[in-house]
Amino acid sequence: MREIVIDTETTGLNHKAGDRIVEVGCVELINHIATNKTLQFYCKVEKEMSESAQKISGISNNFLKDKKTFEENHQKLIDFIKNDTLIIHNADFDVGFLNNELSIIGKPPLKNKVIDTVLLARKVLNTRVANLDFLCRRFNIGLTERKLHGALLDSRLLAEVYLELRGGKQLSMDLKEIEAADRPGNKKPKNNKKNTNKIEPTEQDLKLHKEMVRGIKDALWNKYSY
Repeated sequence: MREIVIDTETTGLNHKAGDRIVEVGCVELINHIATNKTLQFYCKVEKEMSESAQKISGISNNFLKDKKTFEENHQKLIDFIKNDTLIIHNADFDVGFLNNELSIIGKPPLKNKVIDTVLLARKVLNTRVANLDFLCRRFNIGLTERKLHGALLDSRLLAEVYLELRGGKQLSMDLKEIEAADRPGNKKPKNNKKNTNKIEPTEQDLKLHKEMVRGIKDALWNKYSY
């Protein structure tokens, strides 16, 4: 299963007010694990970088002046993401900017399935706080290189966060083993029960459960002894 983690850096926060994309970073995932395939490019824009955006990303208009435009870069983005699912942190922001850039050059909007890791994190962790720094700390993912925001760096970090939200490295290793076993001639993976954490109910749990069942009128469980 192929997925693409994608992030952007922009001149500001509102593409409807004329803000533009200045950097795109992508990381390929296979079975939720990052491969060595990435994509990164910067875009020359006429819009001035806002002071806050420049402080966050370290990108200046002077740095961008010899870079290609989004129009000149866009085809390699389309070729990289293909029709695969996009993994994005705060997806409305990045998708809005990407579709705005595509619209400016007369191209159709993205139709890829999108997974928003902000929403996923809130669901999995039952938390309202879901910024990337918080999630990296939550999963003990190193932030030493993140002195400034960068689209490719943030995509790499998000790839690690996404893997944890999906169950961690062990789950992905199991998926790889299962897929390999499905190939002709390969043996099915052994079920290693030693690594299974089976949770048994205590006597008190069972007692409370029985009392709860007896209080339910016509409960099916009352017809059986256990």
